[in-house]
Amino acid sequence: MNDEQKNEQLNEDIAKAADAATAAEGASPGQDDASARLAERDAEVAELKDRLLRAAAETENVRRRLEREKADAAAYAATSFARDILSVADNLTRAIAAIPAAARDNELVKSVVTGVEMTAKELDNIFQRNGIAKVESLGKRLDPNRHQAMMEIEHDSAEPGTIVQELQAGYVLKDRLLRPALVGVAKARADAPAE
Repeated sequence: MNDEQKNEQLNEDIAKAADAATAAEGASPGQDDASARLAERDAEVAELKDRLLRAAAETENVRRRLEREKADAAAYAATSFARDILSVADNLTRAIAAIPAAARDNELVKSVVTGVEMTAKELDNIFQRNGIAKVESLGKRLDPNRHQAMMEIEHDSAEPGTIVQELQAGYVLKDRLLRPALVGVAKARADAPAE
């Protein structure tokens, strides 16, 4: 039984109770039986009113929940596409990092390098316009909600648990994690004196 059918049933029950109460009022006022029935009908009307109010409140709660779910669906509809396009951003970053400095000065390769860098910059701008941002990692404490530790690296200057290397950038879409950052975390040197 859906909400509309429940509401119709409640309205019918209230109408029946009201008719019965009216019929009970038509009886002679001196009868104890009639006043008992009237009290019984009043109690039934009160119960039906309570049920109707509860049904209306439940309907309102369902409406609010559906509106909230609709807003979430609209805000995060591109999540799957955004995850897929992250590999393109990774490949552009790797391509730029793989170009040696000597090749950057070569006139034949310079325009290709510039084109790849401009493509990466445009992709970053598109990410910003759509609420996709990189997870900050280097120098931060490891946050298991945003980072995935892939290795521990002995380090002199960084405190244990601090991220000292980023293997793959992590991204968030608005406030939801799309992909955790794959990181290397500092650990104390084995030959360092214990405090």
